[in-house]
Amino acid sequence: MKLKTLVAGAAIACSSLYAQTIEVKEAWARAIVQGQRATGAFMKITAKDGAKLVAVASPLAGVAQVHEMTLEGNVMKMRAVAALDLPAGKTVELKPGGYHVMLMDLKVPLSADISVPLTLTFKDAKGVESKVELKLPVLTSAAKLKKD
Repeated sequence: MKLKTLVAGAAIACSSLYAQTIEVKEAWARAIVQGQRATGAFMKITAKDGAKLVAVASPLAGVAQVHEMTLEGNVMKMRAVAALDLPAGKTVELKPGGYHVMLMDLKVPLSADISVPLTLTFKDAKGVESKVELKLPVLTSAAKLKKD
């Protein structure tokens, strides 16, 4: 019951309209196991007028970056990207196995009893920056986010 309440509250907070033209939905961070120092955060972002995600930050991580995973031959590779294009009106999904936020050098263990503060920085076509402040629930999978 406690997890359901946390997830429902975070989903409502994350689905609000931010930065006037940016919408973030279904945001969550993956729980870690003991000794793990990095994890991913995932979400769906829609920029009404188009934008770029240019930076991410969290006080719970020493390093936060947008990463891309690609399959090259039979090898999965992950790399940081300088910016993530958000085409006008199209939802870009940050998900396991694709684009995602990487939280590294974690300062606390991420378990289901906490939420992760995350700041997303966007830049529009005119170069104007805006920030979106989120509190992501910590889950073991996206399936838990969708449950009532």
